Amino acid sequence: MRFEISPTDPNLDTALRIRVVGLPPGERVTVRAAQRDLRGARWRSTTAFTADRDGTVDLARDAPVEGSYDGVDPMGLIWSMRPLDALSFDGPVDVRHPTELDLTASAPGVPDATATVRRRRIPAGLVRTEVREHGLVGVMYHPAGRSGLGAVLMLAGAEAGIHEDDAALLAAHGYAVLALALAGVPGRPPTLQDIPLEYAHRAIDHLRSLPFVDPGRLVVTGGSKGGEAALLIGATNPAVTGVVSIVGSGVLIAGISQDVMTGSFLEIMRTPVANWTVGGRPLPYVPTVVTAQLEKLVAEGAPVPLRLAFEPGLSSSVVAEATIPVERINGPVLLLSGECDASSGPAFHQFAADRLAAHGRPHEHVVYPGAGHQIAAPPYAPTTVSVLPIAGVTFDYGGEPAATAKARADVWRRTLEFLSASG
Repeated sequence: MRFEISPTDPNLDTALRIRVVGLPPGERVTVRAAQRDLRGARWRSTTAFTADRDGTVDLARDAPVEGSYDGVDPMGLIWSMRPLDALSFDGPVDVRHPTELDLTASAPGVPDATATVRRRRIPAGLVRTEVREHGLVGVMYHPAGRSGLGAVLMLAGAEAGIHEDDAALLAAHGYAVLALALAGVPGRPPTLQDIPLEYAHRAIDHLRSLPFVDPGRLVVTGGSKGGEAALLIGATNPAVTGVVSIVGSGVLIAGISQDVMTGSFLEIMRTPVANWTVGGRPLPYVPTVVTAQLEKLVAEGAPVPLRLAFEPGLSSSVVAEATIPVERINGPVLLLSGECDASSGPAFHQFAADRLAAHGRPHEHVVYPGAGHQIAAPPYAPTTVSVLPIAGVTFDYGGEPAATAKARADVWRRTLEFLSASG
């Protein structure tokens, strides 16, 4: 009995073909997958299969008869992993380390089969550059020795910081990708409060000036708060030729007055601050609202769906002023939402979709059935944990693990297709 796995040297966003061969026909085999995350926590999944008449189990063909996921899914072993240790979110991580996926197959009467696959977060053949020009803070990746590259400006969400590994994975598909820090790192404000929109425009100017970039091809993408920001930046800069907003919003929502990991959730929700400024003046925003229901959940220590603070603001008089003029985006727009998102659900993207439709602008709004908030890149990662501690409470991001995993893979596919179609 042995594993056959291809490709043998994959990136983190590469789907794997996993087979177990050399079994007695009809034999039951238990397959376990294990890995550690960047902070050392262990994750594991366990499934059982029945070998076919040739003594083979093929995860791309066979559904498990028992275990951590149902149905045929070649990457089910990975997304269905659950943590064995308490999860940590403190301190820096080194994204240069690959994820080591350890596989074990056990069947009666034969020695166990084992295999390890090193899945790279940072693909080979890329040039990494720390960007500090013009007051910018970010990390860029692009394929070595290439020119005329389409450019991508990648933005993080409310967690702020730099999504360096996501940028590298995207760059490996043939793009110059700048993961830009809006906040939360040295040299930038600590939170998403009063961020000058001019800062993002300087980043676009920088990208377009690079000798290996085609200045006529520039897409802005982001998830959650980053998706909202992507729509705003695209609507205010004619050099942007397309926008991908993942679980974002077509209306500007209030900024964040404290660190989302260490601050007080209720204080953040009760403190009205602007996310963005233009010429030093704050842009209008939909306020967050602390309702009695929200206070009750916090007091009970129950998981909090963030939409309970967001949705009441949609009835405020400022919505019209806070709606992003997405019809000004100089290119197509891709809006990607999770049906069961407990944070900024599809209704927030629908503001943008309706406005784009009313102006006859090219766009698509995809709503993934059963999926939650965590559908942004990269694909093929565990999706079993949707309740996480943030700002002194636990956030419920919503969605079913299998649906969120399926959506995350499709979000990545659609993003790559969108970039390819942009020229």
